[in-house]
Amino acid sequence: MTSVQKSWTFTLGDRTVYRLGYGAMQLAGPGVFGPPKDRSAAVAVLREAVAQGVNHIDTSDFYGPHVTNQIIREALHPYPDDLTIVTKVSARRGADGSWIPAMSPAELTQAVHDNLRNLGLDVLDVVNLRSMFDVHGPAEGSLEAPLSALADLQRKGLIRHIGLSNVTPTQVAEGRKICEIVCVQNYYNLAHRDDDKLIDDLARAGTAYVPFFPLGGFNPLLSSVLSDVAARLGATPMQVALGWLLRRAPNILLIPGTSSMAHLKENLTATEIALSDDVIKQLDGVATKAA
Repeated sequence: MTSVQKSWTFTLGDRTVYRLGYGAMQLAGPGVFGPPKDRSAAVAVLREAVAQGVNHIDTSDFYGPHVTNQIIREALHPYPDDLTIVTKVSARRGADGSWIPAMSPAELTQAVHDNLRNLGLDVLDVVNLRSMFDVHGPAEGSLEAPLSALADLQRKGLIRHIGLSNVTPTQVAEGRKICEIVCVQNYYNLAHRDDDKLIDDLARAGTAYVPFFPLGGFNPLLSSVLSDVAARLGATPMQVALGWLLRRAPNILLIPGTSSMAHLKENLTATEIALSDDVIKQLDGVATKAA
């Protein structure tokens, strides 16, 4: 059994994936814009991730733009039968690398076709609609129009499943009235726990929750505690952060990303780190105090 397989599995749409996956965002250039410094290294990292058992890759055609999906295609096409590729839509990139909302039906349709072309697919496994009412975090606003556009593309056979990203619980509830929502992808980690209730609600519904930025937003106190725990366990802070997320709820699917082979191996062996109940309690307690 590989380290990835030790993360166990959860259902993502009609697919079963290991809970430890891979996020492809960092395969593009600096600022997720332009080509990487070493394309062959990016290809090697992807192939190694799949060789180690990863069967859930998260991407988007606005990474680059186009660059990351083209690297995925070069590295892995034709894709293994058990590989699930999840992409996201609703943004485009300015010439300066800025992130520009692109949530109109025409823009979403174009984005889906761009993802299909650059990934070399006839149908996308899962497409996440990323709310762009605020580029930096969830903000209220109706997603009915863009989500209905994706649901129409789903009926046409271009999308198997639909998820949401950067959203509030109100938007998740709204989305469920329009189509089945198979996953929610939001900013969440030990230091940023606004979605605690949402995660538990989704777990009861059998819906996957995909957190991003496992080490984002840590203040000095939290960083110090995390580093101390990691040192005691002979692990890295990232491994402890990923291990805590795996313990947090059974519906959490992880997508740590890296363009480094060494960091990839570090991330994928997070399941080898044993976090005792006392360690979990210590980490939980610091997060509660910091909230």
